Amino acid sequence: MPKRNLDAIDRQILLELQRNGRASIQELAEAVGLTPSPCLRRVRMLEEAGVIRGYVALVDAEAVGLPVNVFASVRLERQREEELERFNQAIARWPEVVECYLMTGPRDYLLRIVVPDLPSYETFLKAKLTRLDGVRSIESSFSLGQVKHTNVLPIV
Repeated sequence: MPKRNLDAIDRQILLELQRNGRASIQELAEAVGLTPSPCLRRVRMLEEAGVIRGYVALVDAEAVGLPVNVFASVRLERQREEELERFNQAIARWPEVVECYLMTGPRDYLLRIVVPDLPSYETFLKAKLTRLDGVRSIESSFSLGQVKHTNVLPIV
């Protein structure tokens, strides 16, 4: 997808939508100093260019019974393309894994896993992660509390 040069108005639109993805075009246009038609055109162009990938509802994990956040550092036996791809495909199928990053340094992957409780994490570990071919080691760290979380990128 070609890169899109973002001007100040595009950046302001993105900032406003990150703050409130349910804003109407009228509200958005007023916030960025446009009339609704050009604002809507810009939003559609940002969507078509892949700058805006989608819209979601942010759900409170604790309110839906998923209060435990586990960060798992995973090392693979080898970092060949086939092993990396096999790992990526497995992780993509597991709903407990809400974030996964390929890393530099002493670990190959960093995963954020959400579960209802410690026995559920143990089940996930035993039934899924440790059974995956090519996994050399797993180091788990449990979050005691969240200090900051935002989905708003500092684009302005």
